[in-house]
Formats: sequence, structure tokens, C-alpha cells
Amino acid sequence: MGLKIYLDGSIVDEKEAKVSVFDHGLLYGDGVFEGIRVYGGRVFKLREHIDRLYAGCHTICLAPQETKEEMFRAVLDTCRANNMRDGYIRLVVTRGVGDLGLNPTKCKKSTTFCIAASISLYPPETYENGLVLATVPTRRNINEACNVQVKSLNYLNNIYARLEANMMGVSEAIMLNNEGYVAEATADNVFIVKNGVLITPPLYAGALGGITRAAVMSLAEENGYKAEERLFTRLDMYNADECFLTGTAAEIVPAVKYDSRVIGDGKPGPVTRHMISLFRELVKVDGPLVFGE
Repeated sequence: MGLKIYLDGSIVDEKEAKVSVFDHGLLYGDGVFEGIRVYGGRVFKLREHIDRLYAGCHTICLAPQETKEEMFRAVLDTCRANNMRDGYIRLVVTRGVGDLGLNPTKCKKSTTFCIAASISLYPPETYENGLVLATVPTRRNINEACNVQVKSLNYLNNIYARLEANMMGVSEAIMLNNEGYVAEATADNVFIVKNGVLITPPLYAGALGGITRAAVMSLAEENGYKAEERLFTRLDMYNADECFLTGTAAEIVPAVKYDSRVIGDGKPGPVTRHMISLFRELVKVDGPLVFGE
């Protein structure tokens, strides 16, 4: 039995969920998306994801057919249609159908679809043993060219870096910005821990304003840690006490080696393990229920 997909106001079978080859989301990567998680029947940080989606749409002058409340309900309806209590949601808004030219004004109506399925970015043992990271040659897009706060369908910058990580035989890539500061990984934000302080690159350094990133910073402050946005380099990562990545799919995943240097004692550190524990408790209570009380 196939998945049920939300497509432009209707729930349809996955075989009927079709997007035109003339859709500018396909032709030019012209659109935005959100990856969202469902835990125990709750859609984690759904409001925050919807707000970020619409901010991205507004930035690129893309008008979804749905209001925010309609989009909110569409996500919950898609989960219900698939009887989903745990899983991953991909919510996408494209420019819609146009011609083969680049001009977005030729697209008269946007396209929206929502998929509720499953994802496993890293195997379970990674959360016990940690990731191996490496710096890749591809630099993060500069904000003046393609602002990274827009979670756009054009992910080729990240895909370049992912390909390079694959070629280097490491778990994940670290991307630097044009000034040589750490920006983010291919799909996740980066944190280091030094003397008990959690440090993550500021958004102007090329880091996406991640939903999980923000949740971790709030959890840290609520539990007696100091969390800072601060520029840092590869040297700082080499000499960090701990390192971890955050993202919707990854959640919080430790990193234990970077550019062939062991981070800390080469094991997930106590702060990282504590943040994982706190995060796993948070997802049990945060977000609207799919099926009601």
C-alpha cells in the first residue's frame, strides 16, 4: 500500500502525486522546503517550520496557495492519512508550472506537496561512536549570492560538499565560508564545546538558522550551560573538548574526529550526551498532536 501525499489541496495516492516537467522547482530549483519530524504522534516545532517556510517564500517573492493555517493543517492531514506517529515530513513549495525560460512571472500558480515517510540519516551506532568529519574544498554559498537562510530547492552547493565527503571516505563534510570560518555541514549545523560552553557559528557566517539548532541553544541555557554564536576556525574544532552536529534528520549526533585529528578523548563527550538526553525528552512534549489527545 503506497503513501498518501498532499498535493495542492488534496490528499492523493503516491502514484497520482505528479508534478509537471515544466515546474520551475524541477527546472531551476525555484522553491523552498522544510524537513520536519514526528515523534510519538507530535509534529516537532511545526509552527517554527511553517514560519521559516513562509519567510523563505516571501524572500524569493513566492506566494503559496495556502495560508499558514492551511499549511499547518495540510501537514497534520498528511500525517493522519499515513497513520504516522513517528517519521519524517518533507514539505515543498515550488514556483509552479511555467515555460522553459527563467522568468518566474511566467509561473502563474505555485505548487505545494507534502510527503510523510521515514528517514534514517545515520545508523544507531553513530550516536554511540560518533562521526568522522573532514573539511572539503567547496565553500559555503555567500549570503550576497544565494542567502543560505532561504532553504531552497537548489541544494547543489551542499551536494558538491557531500560528494567530496564521499570521495574522502568520511561521514560528513564541514564547509567553510569565503573567509575561512566554519559555516556548517552539508545538512546540519555545527557545535563545538569548549570549557563547558556550547559554541555555534553565527548565521552571517553561512549557517542556516536551524530549528534543531535553536532548540539546542534554548535547552542549553535552560539547563545551566552557556550557548554562544561565535566565529571559529578549523583550529578551534581541532582543539575543542567536544563536537556535535544538529539537524532535523540528524537530531543531535556526536563527532569524534575531524581532519584526521581526534576531538577530545575521541568519544562523545558528557555535554553532548546530556544534550541528546534533553532533546529526546523535549520531542515527547513539543508540537501539535497528529491524532489529538
